[in-house]
Amino acid sequence: MTSPSAPNLPDSPSLRRALLRPLADTSLHAIVAGFVAMMTGYTSSLVLVFQAGRAAQLSDAQVSSWIWALSIGMACSTILLSLRFRTPVVVAYSTPGAALLIAALPHVPYADAIGAFIVCAVLITAVGLTGWFDALMKRVPAGIASALLAGILFEIGIEIFHAAQYQTTLVLTMFFVYLFMKRLAPRYAILSTLVVGTAVAAILGLIDFSHFHVALAHPVFTMPRFSLSAAVSLGVPLFVVAMASQNMPGLAVLRADGYTTPSAPLISTTGIASLLLAPFGSHGITLAAITAAICTGPEAHEDRSKRYTAAIWCGLFYLVAGIFGATIAALFAALPKALVVSVAALALFGSIMSGLTNAMSNVREREAALVTFMVTASGLTLLSIGSAFWGLVAGVVTQLILNARRP
Repeated sequence: MTSPSAPNLPDSPSLRRALLRPLADTSLHAIVAGFVAMMTGYTSSLVLVFQAGRAAQLSDAQVSSWIWALSIGMACSTILLSLRFRTPVVVAYSTPGAALLIAALPHVPYADAIGAFIVCAVLITAVGLTGWFDALMKRVPAGIASALLAGILFEIGIEIFHAAQYQTTLVLTMFFVYLFMKRLAPRYAILSTLVVGTAVAAILGLIDFSHFHVALAHPVFTMPRFSLSAAVSLGVPLFVVAMASQNMPGLAVLRADGYTTPSAPLISTTGIASLLLAPFGSHGITLAAITAAICTGPEAHEDRSKRYTAAIWCGLFYLVAGIFGATIAALFAALPKALVVSVAALALFGSIMSGLTNAMSNVREREAALVTFMVTASGLTLLSIGSAFWGLVAGVVTQLILNARRP
């Protein structure tokens, strides 16, 4: 007698379709966008982790474990959330948190710092589970959210013109390749720019693999120790900068590109990932803003509903980086900085244009949006909190003063 077939077996047609859908939805430019997003995330701020590790006199194994923990957390969170919501949810580590640790870690025992990382992760998880963050973001006017996106990305966008000052041939070649491909075959503009830029950099002798080596990462567990002083001096500041400088602009990027995924599962998932990986060195996993915009913008996929595949590829590249630990830093160190920042800037052009267009579309929000953009793009830092938070505050205050209670 044959047993009745279960409705949800792994070989069921519906499940196969669900598993194969990301492969069907993906495209070459989604893969490139995922790679550029991963490359931008690591090259822009990974050096801060190394600086913090050296300041705390951590061993090479501990620093490698730190990178492994961040990479695995980012990879798993990015892939799972993007698959779950079919939205390009890109997760990153807390860049302002890493900067804060450069000054703080030398004065805190490493075991106490791990305890503070756990305190920060618990606070982030609690905020995500309560759902109050989503309620707050819903009150932010659309024009201000779009201006915040444009302001965040503007600093990266203009890096290509700064890079042109010291690597003129490389940058101008990449810029004109982008322009011509944008006219002739816009879907492959970024891919063509990356390939040509790499070739030109090699011809000019700007790629140096002399210090490159391949090595697998080995996670190092550190037993956390909890102290009130470390929790207050390190855990709480890490929580504040993660929420204000990463999660808030990260959610604004999604909202500005039309994705309405609720924030509660996104924030709580990053908090849980941070909690599980804190003993291995992870100081905080949060929503990405700049790297997310590479995957949410039109360069990632012409069909907005399929841009989630770019985030999945970014997560897969994170996973490779995590497995090989510090090897990824050596790889990116071999590439000229001008190449990396130029590709990232060009990949963000579409998102910057979209943000500025939407920011100025509503006359009643136009001045508040302008203030938001200017403060965010200024790079202002107050109380160790970055310009994205203060740009949002300035824009909301401006909007309230100019338009509160007006018909």
